[in-house]
Amino acid sequence: MKLTTMTQISIDGVMQNNGAPTEDHPNGFERGGWALGKGDDETRAFITQTYQRAEAFLFGRRTYELFADSWGSIDQMRAHPIGVALNEAPKYVASTTLTAPRWEDTTVLRGDLAAAITELKAKPGGELQVHGSGALVRWLLENDLVDEMTLIVIPVIVGLGARLFPETGPDLALDLIESRVDSKGVTIQVYRPAGRPRYATA
Repeated sequence: MKLTTMTQISIDGVMQNNGAPTEDHPNGFERGGWALGKGDDETRAFITQTYQRAEAFLFGRRTYELFADSWGSIDQMRAHPIGVALNEAPKYVASTTLTAPRWEDTTVLRGDLAAAITELKAKPGGELQVHGSGALVRWLLENDLVDEMTLIVIPVIVGLGARLFPETGPDLALDLIESRVDSKGVTIQVYRPAGRPRYATA
């Protein structure tokens, strides 16, 4: 399977709490819900179709629990095409502490995570998709396990919050393989990792 990621980010790279506005209030983050209603019908269709072509899903624990409490539990969300895709496909969650996942068809990956994901990628099929899961996405990129990365860039500057890419971290060159902008200014950029960047020499 091809490992792909899809992340909604702001212009300044924030990915935290793009959905429900009250999700992160206990942590002091009060700018949630900044991506709600920002894309047009074409972008929403693109996102839905992406979920529908997944062979399986891979999550970090926090995103897994958020999805389990929404797409996996709320009848209206379960009936949505994204909910149907999530509930019908195998789900994998990278966690050292989760012992009893309550969402059906979930496997917890423990131990050598790189080996486990490499084994999943070796299976025949379409895409092993990662949605949200910022810490996991960063780790996957650092370990050269990402085959394709989709960024949905929302035209807003959030100003604070967890960012997809940290202030300091490994460098990575990317090849742009698809790009579009919708009628509301949301851009979709699909990249393929291409090794390390080349830098100017003296």
